[in-house]
Amino acid sequence: MKLNSAQIDKALHQLDAQAIPAEHPVISQLERLFGEHTYFLDGNGLNIVEPVEPEQDDGLRGVVVNLASWTDETKASLEPHEPESTDLVVDLETDTHH
Repeated sequence: MKLNSAQIDKALHQLDAQAIPAEHPVISQLERLFGEHTYFLDGNGLNIVEPVEPEQDDGLRGVVVNLASWTDETKASLEPHEPESTDLVVDLETDTHH
């Protein structure tokens, strides 16, 4: 799922990660491989956030899904694999929902 800037800020307060900016050159390649998402890099590799309960429109909680892992300790390259849901769930509710 693509997050808005408020949701990205909220997620980053809960994750030890960096969001890859939407204008970054790698985004078009990632979207070809994995679809339109907001991408995060952390100590485990490349992640996205998917709604916990997709049938709910509000998307207020998301589970972190790992798409690619670092190949070694230098964290210089990523190895894609089947998406793996992690135990991390982020609260994405922002003050705009009144």
